[in-house]
Amino acid sequence: MKKTIIAALLMLFIVAHVFTGCSKKDEAMSTTAEKGSEKVTEAKLVIYTYDSFASDWGPANSVIPPFEEKYGIEVELKSAGDSGQVLSRVILEKENPEADIIIGIDNNMLAKALSEDVLEVYKPENISKVYKHLVFDNSFHAIPFDYGYFAVNYDSAALDSPPVSLEDLTKPEYADSLILMDPRTSSPGLGFLLWTVAVYGDNFADYWKRLKPSILTITDGWDSGYGLYTAGEAPMVLSYTTSPPYHVEYEETDRFKALIFEEGNYMQIESMGIIKGAPHRSNAEKFIEYMLTDDFQQAIPLTNFMMPVSNETALPASFDYAPISDKPLLLDTVDIEENLDSWIATWLEASVN
Repeated sequence: MKKTIIAALLMLFIVAHVFTGCSKKDEAMSTTAEKGSEKVTEAKLVIYTYDSFASDWGPANSVIPPFEEKYGIEVELKSAGDSGQVLSRVILEKENPEADIIIGIDNNMLAKALSEDVLEVYKPENISKVYKHLVFDNSFHAIPFDYGYFAVNYDSAALDSPPVSLEDLTKPEYADSLILMDPRTSSPGLGFLLWTVAVYGDNFADYWKRLKPSILTITDGWDSGYGLYTAGEAPMVLSYTTSPPYHVEYEETDRFKALIFEEGNYMQIESMGIIKGAPHRSNAEKFIEYMLTDDFQQAIPLTNFMMPVSNETALPASFDYAPISDKPLLLDTVDIEENLDSWIATWLEASVN
């Protein structure tokens, strides 16, 4: 009898142990699944950027895959036109943000981004790598990743005597010769408008009236405008001092050149920032830090054709064809914020209407 009772108790113990073990195993599997699901959700980063950054020849193909491999984070990159259009999309979504990072906010658009309250503060640990004069946002909503100078570029095979100043552009000999971009949708377009404000002050509208006969067309974005230029539609286009190195590097021609104007050239500093309410904030911080590493910065000159912001990154030989202005022009971001709407309204009246 005792043997029977002992055997029965032993059997109950084994069954209980088995079920307990199974229960714990199931619980562990459930937790792992939950954690696995969590991991899939967290190991993601959504970035909004401008078209050329995400293009086949842009920086994205060089900098995104190494980031994904290093951190195990899947990056979803979405382009939405020029930088102005990208910022507009972020503003439209600010009540329910879908992206984590915006790439392309420059010193001229910062005021709008701050007034719309669409960016989070984040000061990178390696911010000391950035040249101090390029840190245009001391609140660290926007972190620089490249910079350059706006310039009128010209086709030396189509134009023998290029202009030497903004004022020269208004001469009759340059009628229907210039392609510009819309300051409402394009960062170069906005940069050129601010360039004229920096040089002509309150009289910039009169300059635009004089310039109007020289303008062939005004495009929504830089991509379409520069495409028309290289297709031979006009001998001049608004671009950057760093555009000629592209043609030297990949087409082995110095036919396309950038002009340094007597009045100076307006400066652009491009940045990226973490979107307020970013679904994957910690991953966004990792990308901001990665953006200032040499791996990222070395890719900038020959993919984005801008200057790297890092004081540790050397330039390739083709950048000998990128002239440097000794009169860099910049407007104060506060002045831009206070006056931009009226400047654009004045520009519309003077150049379009």
